[in-house]
Amino acid sequence: MTIFLILAPFGSFALLMLVTSAEISLFVSAGICLAVIGIDVYRGRSIKMLGAGCVVVFAALGAYVALVDPNLSHSAVKLTVDIGVLAISLASLVIRKPFVLQYALEEVDAETAKLPGFKKAIYIITWAWTGAFVLMIAGNVLMIYVPGVPLWSGLVIAFAARNSAAYFTTWYPQYRKTKYGSAPANALPGTH
Repeated sequence: MTIFLILAPFGSFALLMLVTSAEISLFVSAGICLAVIGIDVYRGRSIKMLGAGCVVVFAALGAYVALVDPNLSHSAVKLTVDIGVLAISLASLVIRKPFVLQYALEEVDAETAKLPGFKKAIYIITWAWTGAFVLMIAGNVLMIYVPGVPLWSGLVIAFAARNSAAYFTTWYPQYRKTKYGSAPANALPGTH
């Protein structure tokens, strides 16, 4: 359920960009981010850096498209969103609070969070997501600057990168459990 909630705004954004305007796609995605934040608050969980940052990215870009440049290409809009999400991920790493940590701490018990490999696993998973964001940016750059590239190729790159990171998020804790035998199966978000 956690991975679904994390990815819901991005999946919705990608689908909406295929069928409606960038402005609507951005504002609806910002609304979905706010709904996810509302669900977390209702459940007594913290407001996540990624969710709050994405509200800002989607809403600010939506306002820019609505008020300044309504003709901004869909590829440029997707590129800007991906750059914004990459910036959130990198900022979380720079301040030594990887965005994955907030999700993980709400999923594991206190003992698991104190294990020596816990923080390392969190950083590795955050870097996997950061790599996925870089691949999504590369796909968007390809769509913008290489004429004749079919639309589906950018979508495939984004889908593969995002789903690979989601799979890695669930696989890696299991791998660590098998290799080291110390972390429970639900040591990180999305693993139970």
